[in-house]
Amino acid sequence: MSGAQSTMRLSLFINPTGHHQASWRHPRAQADAGVSFAHYVELAQAAERACFDAVFLADNQCVLAGSPGTFGRVAQYVANFEPLTLISGLIAVTERIGFISTASTSFNYPYQVARKFASMDHMSGGRVGWNIVTSGPVEAPNFGLAEHFEHELRYERAAEFVEVCKGLWDSWEDDAFPRDKASGQFLLPAKVHTLDHDGPHLRVRGPLNVPRSPQGYPVFVQAGSSSTGTAFAARYAEMVFVTPQSVESARQRYQLIKSQVADAGRDPDHVKVMPGLVVIVGRTTEEAREDYERLQSLLHIDVALNIFSLKLGGVDLSPYPLDEPLPMSAEPDRESGFSRPHFGEWAKLGQREGLTLRELALRAAGSMAGIVAYGSATDIADLMEEWFRTGATDGFNIQPAYLPGQLHDFNELVVPELQRRGLMRRTYDGRTLRDHFGLPRPAWRARSHAGVAACAPVTVDR
Repeated sequence: MSGAQSTMRLSLFINPTGHHQASWRHPRAQADAGVSFAHYVELAQAAERACFDAVFLADNQCVLAGSPGTFGRVAQYVANFEPLTLISGLIAVTERIGFISTASTSFNYPYQVARKFASMDHMSGGRVGWNIVTSGPVEAPNFGLAEHFEHELRYERAAEFVEVCKGLWDSWEDDAFPRDKASGQFLLPAKVHTLDHDGPHLRVRGPLNVPRSPQGYPVFVQAGSSSTGTAFAARYAEMVFVTPQSVESARQRYQLIKSQVADAGRDPDHVKVMPGLVVIVGRTTEEAREDYERLQSLLHIDVALNIFSLKLGGVDLSPYPLDEPLPMSAEPDRESGFSRPHFGEWAKLGQREGLTLRELALRAAGSMAGIVAYGSATDIADLMEEWFRTGATDGFNIQPAYLPGQLHDFNELVVPELQRRGLMRRTYDGRTLRDHFGLPRPAWRARSHAGVAACAPVTVDR
């Protein structure tokens, strides 16, 4: 919990059918959710009624097929809408809640990304955030690459990419457009700035053809867990999505991120650390446990092993007996999109609780990210309060196990309990996502020369 923050920050992390890998099979889940706009509207409006800060949308620019034996059994990251396109519809049916969209720095152009987010920020009245990702190797072939950039290079490019986007968003000073009908002065050329960026990975001229938006920049979100990813987050992120498996590891991660933010010369209170929390709430603890066990019973072991392998960083689990502990000698694939910290978290959990590989895999497959918590409203609120009050988090990315059912249950049962304890707002105080997170609006910053060297004159052959 940050020093000046009295209530939790909450975002709704939407995986279309829910965050449990078997969610699509639950009777209260919508099986075609990934391509149902009405489903997303229902979720966004429900989250807004509960005064969530934001809706969080992850993305993969590929079909995550998994192994041949599991491809036909999973619903997550197979057939979903592109998130920025989706958000353009959702901002029209909501008024206050923010929307965080994923966009890759590896497989996009900065001008394109800057233009889209600036447009969306204007259209929404300042309710947009950017989840900055470098993407994984499996996506590279969809963009004409035989293989992805090396890990360190991805983050070097990402840092340059973000700096270019910031420069493009600062193409226009805030008061560049008088739009004075009487004088005929639409804009002030001296307040337009050409970027002329020429770096090791990117060349971008500018200026952007969208004026500076209500928030200045979208809220920057990041989820890297490697040392390189954490350093990137310390430099740029304003919300960090983390996936610890215990309150102790969450507290350690929280302190590490905050200290690195301070070392980077930034205010730690301006970076919100928010773990993923997969929730299954019931009217009683027993009801929630039965719901969790029902979901677990719907998991195919091959699916569980495939998901667990991904979480471990691409470890080949086939040589290891299912009903024996996972050996500590197993090593993650260094070229995978997952990192050594994920492996260490799960290996320690297995040792601590004496779990077999089968048991670990089934537990891990409950979600792609975040701990799984089931219980009554009091149980869930107790867990959230402990993490918040003891310096493990600034809030949570709430990940309902199945949707829409568990979001409605969370809003009906847990939200009033959090509000009763003074942990969650009852009304929105501001209009923008920066307002919700308690973040300042970035001041305009000159990055290059002023003047209208914007585009070459157009000539027409006659």
